[in-house]
Amino acid sequence: MDSTHGPMRSIKLWPPSHKSTAFIAASQQFDKEPDSDGASAVQVYARESSKLMVEVVKRGSRPKEDQEIEPELVTDHIFDISGGRRAFIDAEEAKELLKPLKDPEKKFTKICFSNRSFGLPAAHVATTILSGIKAQLTEVDLSDIVSRRPEPEAVQVLKMFSLALESSDLSYLNLSNNALGEKGVRAFSDLLKSQSNLVELHLMNAGISPDAAKAICELLPSTNKLKVLHFHHNMSGDDGAVAISQLIKGSSYLEDFRCSSTRIGSGGGIALSEAIGTCTLLKKLDLRDNNFGPKAGVALSQAISLHANLTDLYLSYLHLEDEGTTAIADALTNSNSTIQIIEMAGNNITCDSAKSLAEFITVKKHSLTKINLSENELRDEGAIAIGKALEEEFGQLCIVDLSANSIRSDGAKTLAKAVVGKLRFRLLNVNGNMLSYEGINEVREIFKDFPRMLGPLDNNHEGDDYDELESKLKDLEMKQKR
Repeated sequence: MDSTHGPMRSIKLWPPSHKSTAFIAASQQFDKEPDSDGASAVQVYARESSKLMVEVVKRGSRPKEDQEIEPELVTDHIFDISGGRRAFIDAEEAKELLKPLKDPEKKFTKICFSNRSFGLPAAHVATTILSGIKAQLTEVDLSDIVSRRPEPEAVQVLKMFSLALESSDLSYLNLSNNALGEKGVRAFSDLLKSQSNLVELHLMNAGISPDAAKAICELLPSTNKLKVLHFHHNMSGDDGAVAISQLIKGSSYLEDFRCSSTRIGSGGGIALSEAIGTCTLLKKLDLRDNNFGPKAGVALSQAISLHANLTDLYLSYLHLEDEGTTAIADALTNSNSTIQIIEMAGNNITCDSAKSLAEFITVKKHSLTKINLSENELRDEGAIAIGKALEEEFGQLCIVDLSANSIRSDGAKTLAKAVVGKLRFRLLNVNGNMLSYEGINEVREIFKDFPRMLGPLDNNHEGDDYDELESKLKDLEMKQKR
C-alpha cells in the first residue's frame, strides 16, 4: 500500500544475494508474461544465478580477519541490520555495526534493528546513537530485539530504546516478536506517549494480553492517522478485543487491520465488529483463527456492508457456521466493495450457505482473484452451486480452493469445467475430497491442456465407489420389497 510516507510495509530488507538478485530478475520476467506457465521466468532465474555464482567463485572469499563488520543493508535513507542469523549482539559489535549512523552526512530516515538481541551494554551503545538522530527518523523497526534475554534485562533494554526515541515523529513503528506483555508495553511508555502521527503500527506475537491491550490504548495519545494496525498471534481474548476496539474507533483512516490468532470469542468479536464498522476506508481485514461464532459473524456482516473500499477479506477458522457465513455473503453481495480475495476456510459451512456464496461470487465476478472455501462441508450440492456461479466470465480469477469439503466426482467436475478455460486462472484445489479413481481421471482429463492449473489429487477417499455400492444395495432392497 502506498502513501505519502512511501511504501507502508515492513522495512526489514534482507541483503542482496545471488539468490535474491536472481529472484528479482525472474519476478520481473514473470510480470511481463502473467499468463504464461512461468517457464521463461525459471530460465531467467537459472541464468542469473549461474552468472552470479561464477562471479563469486572468481572473486573468492576474503579471510575472516580482513572482513569488516557492516550492516547488511545501507542506502541513502535505510539502515537495516536484520539480515543473517538471529544472534546476540555485544557492545563492540554494536559500535562497528552502527558506525554509519554516526556519519553526519548520512540522513537515515528508516532503521531496522530486528533479529539481533541486545543486552544492556549493546543497548547503551545503540541508544546513545539513536538519541542523536531521532529527529530525522520516520520509520523504526525494533521487532525481536531482546530474544532469549532474562525478563528484567529485556524490560530495561526496551526502556532504554524507548527513552532514546522519545519525541521522535514516526509514521511507522514495529515492536513485534518481543514477548512484551503489559510490562513490555509500559517499558515503551516514553516512546508511545510521544507518538501522534503513526500511520503504521505492528504488535504481532508480542504477548498482547488484555492488560497489555489496555495499556496500549492508554499510552497512545492519538491514532487518527493510523492506516495499518497488525495484532497477529497474541493472547488478547475478549477483554483485549474490547480494548483494541476503542483503539480502532479512534482510527477513522484505517485501511489494513489484522487481528488474527488472538483468542477472541463471541463477545470480543461482536465488540470488534462494531468498531470495524466505523472504519469505512478499510481495504484489508484479517481476523483468521479466532472463536467468533455465528453471532459475531452476523455482527461482522453488518460492519462490512459499509465498506465500499474492501478488497481483501480473511475470515478462515472463525466458527462462523451457516448463519454467520450467509450473513457475510449477503452483505458482500449488496455492498459496493470490489472484493479480490475471500478466505472462509474451516468455518463448518454446509450446502445451506451455497446459494448465498454463489450469488456473492457471481456479483463480484469482475474483481475476485482468489476464493478459499477449503475445510468445510459444502459437499457435492454446494460445490455444484458454486461451480455454476463460476461459469460466468471472471476476468481476474486466479485461485479456487474447495479442498477437504466431502465433494464427490460430480462436484469436482463441475468446478473443473467452470474454471479450466479462464484467462488468468492458475490453480484449482479439490484435494482431500471423496473422488473415485474414475472421477480423478475425469478431472485430470478436463485439465489435460492445462495440467499445472490443477492441484494434487492424491488425498481422496472412497468417493463414488462407495456411492455406487450404496446405490446397488438400495436397488436390491427395492427389488426384494416387490
